[in-house]
Amino acid sequence: MDDSSEEQSSPMSLSDSAMWSFFIQELSDKELSQLQIEMQNEVRRRAIQSGDHDAIIKQAFEIGFGRSGLGVMPWIEGQLIICPGALISRNPANHRCRFVSINEEWVWQSGYLITETKRPSPGTDKGFRAIALVPVIEGLEIDIVSGKMQSGQHRAEKVISFEILEGKLSEVSQRVIPIDGMHH
Repeated sequence: MDDSSEEQSSPMSLSDSAMWSFFIQELSDKELSQLQIEMQNEVRRRAIQSGDHDAIIKQAFEIGFGRSGLGVMPWIEGQLIICPGALISRNPANHRCRFVSINEEWVWQSGYLITETKRPSPGTDKGFRAIALVPVIEGLEIDIVSGKMQSGQHRAEKVISFEILEGKLSEVSQRVIPIDGMHH
């Protein structure tokens, strides 16, 4: 009696992972680099086509800011990373802020940015709130930088770092950064 399931589990059959690994090993360095770029472009394209971005942004403005008015930690929704940011000011020489950096570039300058929407801060405070959407790409490094400007001197107070690992935001470190001039 022939058992086809026995044939499928034979030691000679390759798993999908092993086949991809074999294929990748055969690529030149240039081809491998191009494949990586094409894969990231495809992930970005799919993220752009996924979901209703206007609805996601509208909901993010409702839930993306804490009692302090600053953005909460980014989160993943489907194929997108939702990145809230804010600057709250009572006068031009003093403000509090929290923004997201993607692979060491501010999210609004990042080539990964799909879209960003800014709105004035609610209430009497000056400043703004923003929601940025970025695709979920394996290995992306995400820093959440909280800072303060007092008497015209800016100082980053805390950085919380995440990395996209297996499609999830994984915290990799928290640190206090006592240097001036983290952003302009």
